Amino acid sequence: MRRRTFLTASAASAAALLLSACGADDSTSGEGDQAAPSRIAGDENAPATIVFWSWAENIQKVVDLWNRKNPTQQVKLSGQAASDELIAKFLTAVKAGNAPDVLQAEYQSLPTLITNNALQDLTSAIAPIKSSFPQGTWDLTSFGGATYAVPQDVGPMMLFYRADIFEKMGLKVPTTWEEFGALAETVRSKDPKRYLTTFSPGDAGWLAGFAQQAGANWWANENGSWKVAVNDPATQKMLGFWGQLVNSGAILGDPMYTPQWNSQMNDGTIIAWPSAVWGAGVLAGVAPSSKGKWRMAPLPQWSAGEQVTGFWGGSSTAISATSKQKPQAAKFARWISSDPEALKVLIEIGLYPSALAGQSMLDVAPDFMSEQADYYKSAAEIAKTARGFSSWGPNTNVTYGAFENLMPKAVRGKSDFAAVAAQVQQQSVADLKKQGYQVVGG
Repeated sequence: MRRRTFLTASAASAAALLLSACGADDSTSGEGDQAAPSRIAGDENAPATIVFWSWAENIQKVVDLWNRKNPTQQVKLSGQAASDELIAKFLTAVKAGNAPDVLQAEYQSLPTLITNNALQDLTSAIAPIKSSFPQGTWDLTSFGGATYAVPQDVGPMMLFYRADIFEKMGLKVPTTWEEFGALAETVRSKDPKRYLTTFSPGDAGWLAGFAQQAGANWWANENGSWKVAVNDPATQKMLGFWGQLVNSGAILGDPMYTPQWNSQMNDGTIIAWPSAVWGAGVLAGVAPSSKGKWRMAPLPQWSAGEQVTGFWGGSSTAISATSKQKPQAAKFARWISSDPEALKVLIEIGLYPSALAGQSMLDVAPDFMSEQADYYKSAAEIAKTARGFSSWGPNTNVTYGAFENLMPKAVRGKSDFAAVAAQVQQQSVADLKKQGYQVVGG
């Protein structure tokens, strides 16, 4: 469930490739720079053996369901490591001509794959199911007017809090970030042993979700050139807010997913956690003795009355540009993310589905959050308000890596968090130029 970083496109192959010229047509090997046709020719019901690379735990159960229902179109699952390792292996396989037909790809990795001509344009093939997803979620797989994958699972952000401690201390759940900041100070004044939350400096995916909610767009492709805006006003505002709280001592500045964090979440030292819909599962593992004491609410807003959140995590189903069975692969990609039976199994194996129909199936709260009967109903409403960046960049891993290198230093030095964004901006732009991308502004 944790944030993952992603491999950038290699300098050798990426320099001449832009989002305006992505994918490979049916007659190419995937190494050219022709744009892929959005309409996939061929019979999607023809017999086939489809190779599927995925890292999701227990995804074989969904594949087994497909294979029972489609005896002449069998899917062979190959379990893979996620993140950088998967993307590197897939790009190598595309170049060698032995890539799988279908790939489970995290949203942030899509631009890297697209600019390497590794994915098929699916715009027409999956258009019939577009209405099955919230627009903000569909946008995560669309670039330059084309769609390259089907959203599979998603992680809309929300706020988890210890309801029992809030009640004991007479605290009100914050609806704005201004209230959140004031509440952090109140907690410290009422009980010096407790903190409202911690700011985790080593998790750029978490920061990206906050930036999305604030209205940031870190990347954009303008007529074949990249515009980078990591240090935009929205991001500076967000980082400045967290910096003030950490530097004043109102909240902690320690990382998540450590033994110390686990203990603090379990014993009530930390009483709130801005996370994502899958957070209930994490809490069940790290804070078992607090079962039934946590509640979930919408993330605080930057302005009263707003309803918007960001994304932290999630993946999609994409098709290799070199697949020889693109119609059948597209049929499987549509099915696994939108068919009611498939969605039911995805839920059973622990994924929060991107499709609206799948979200509506979740009517029983997670066992750890059993006291909040409307957990998934509330989560579905929050998911509808999620927005991502207008585009992810082809060197997301460089941007993430810069944040994760510089932000801990800012925490330790109690320096200006917002200034980190300017440094990350410089490193991101320099890397794009080094790779040969055209960059506007800077």
